[in-house]
Amino acid sequence: MTIEVQHIRKQFGQFKALDDVSLNFPNGELTALLGPSGCGKTTLLRIIAGLEHPDSGQVLLDGEDASSRHVRERQVGFVFQHYALFKHMTVFENVAFGLRVRPRKERPSEQQIRHKVKQLLELVQLDWLADRYPPQLSGGQRQRIALARALAVEPRVLLLDEPFGALDAKVRKELRRWLRRLHDELHVTSIFVTHDQEEALEVADQVVLMNKGKVEQLGAPAAVYNAPASPFVYGFLGNVNLFHGRIHDGVLATGDASFSVPDHALVQDSKGIAYVRPHDLDIDREAVGVDGIVVRLRRAHAIGPLAQLDLERADNAEMIEAVIPNERFRQLGLKEGETLVVRPRRMQVFVDQGAAI
Repeated sequence: MTIEVQHIRKQFGQFKALDDVSLNFPNGELTALLGPSGCGKTTLLRIIAGLEHPDSGQVLLDGEDASSRHVRERQVGFVFQHYALFKHMTVFENVAFGLRVRPRKERPSEQQIRHKVKQLLELVQLDWLADRYPPQLSGGQRQRIALARALAVEPRVLLLDEPFGALDAKVRKELRRWLRRLHDELHVTSIFVTHDQEEALEVADQVVLMNKGKVEQLGAPAAVYNAPASPFVYGFLGNVNLFHGRIHDGVLATGDASFSVPDHALVQDSKGIAYVRPHDLDIDREAVGVDGIVVRLRRAHAIGPLAQLDLERADNAEMIEAVIPNERFRQLGLKEGETLVVRPRRMQVFVDQGAAI
């Protein structure tokens, strides 16, 4: 099923949750709605499900306006953050629930229900827990049962609201991989909400970055990470160093250093900010004639394949984070307290056009 939302607006009192949001969710793909708390992602998910109604705009399911369709008619499976399982029912009965409450004409036979539930429990690899009750399960197991229950009604759309938010880091990582494998097997059009950028980039086919009720950027994970469309996206997706300065005639001056920024050759005397990922910084010992930012190594954390370096700028005492291969760290024989030079291999510069001097 294809899902399209057109010009969705939603306000709660004075709070503008969604401000003219239009998006297309391709058939069979897994899309992540990513952004900070309060950006509107859960509200949008609930509007698609029919659990909330927009103040204006449309939700189109396979090209048809779903505004007048009841939740049950939208063929949507919904998985909540806190499982929402019935504690007094066994795992089997929880998964069977959606089938048992169907209108009599649509309800499968008891034999069909048992066969279907058995299949789903095997799919989520928990058929051996059919007779247990939710309080007897781990958090990860409960979330997989919640997903099996959502799939039991054969939804054309699967919606997941922070599905792994209540779990610890190790279980989250395991379930992320499991969800991706499951989606590749089922190909149900799926949308999941998360504020965890690593989760979105690892699992999704496409990522929608949201902020303050608006869409900041939409694209494949690699595209939004490597080519952020705004300072917000750059800052939200992973660690980043900010170099504040001024741009004039294609040159960014930041402290005692300056860098060529040919994409901004026409900019005259404006404030600018360069965004540089920690792994996009080259490290060298101070050398005469080397163009870069002079820093002092304050701390090195060199465990595993990568070394994380905390560097203090010599010209303004701001901290810079750099990440280099541990092998390179050992080759250089870096010592805390020594003076180094960092040079960005790649930076993205945004101009504040309203800040002329």
